[in-house]
Amino acid sequence: MKTTFGSQNIEVNPSGENFIAVVDGKAVNVQIIRAAHGWMDLLVDGQRVTAYVSSDMAKRWVTLNGGTMMLTKTSGAKQGVRHEHAGGLIAPMPGQIRSVAVSVGEAVKKGQTLLTMEAMKMEIRIQALRDGKVKSVYVSQGQTVEREQILIEMED
Repeated sequence: MKTTFGSQNIEVNPSGENFIAVVDGKAVNVQIIRAAHGWMDLLVDGQRVTAYVSSDMAKRWVTLNGGTMMLTKTSGAKQGVRHEHAGGLIAPMPGQIRSVAVSVGEAVKKGQTLLTMEAMKMEIRIQALRDGKVKSVYVSQGQTVEREQILIEMED
């Protein structure tokens, strides 16, 4: 996911159970220690940071070290379109996971249904966009997900 945070350009990609954030060209390791409604405890290159997040569903505000900045998505992804970013299949809208049909290490074919979710009383099938192997599954049946949350990560 590419974003702008204040005046900094940031790209965040999953790396195993953690994330790599590239901030204006510099790679930073990010680990989520705890997350609850509206806040997250993070380890950013080994330093503990607490971030507070609020949203009106169109914009997000993040407060770090007493300063608040608006987080703006700049990746150009369109709402409601299944897409892939950094090997991850992403939720097209908020919803609930109804079933997960694959597991880590499983080989899948393009078009194969990987999971189903329910959103706005519709069933949405998240399908493989190419042949590959399931690297990580980040959700489970019954879990509620947000728009653009990474659900499954694929590799060639």
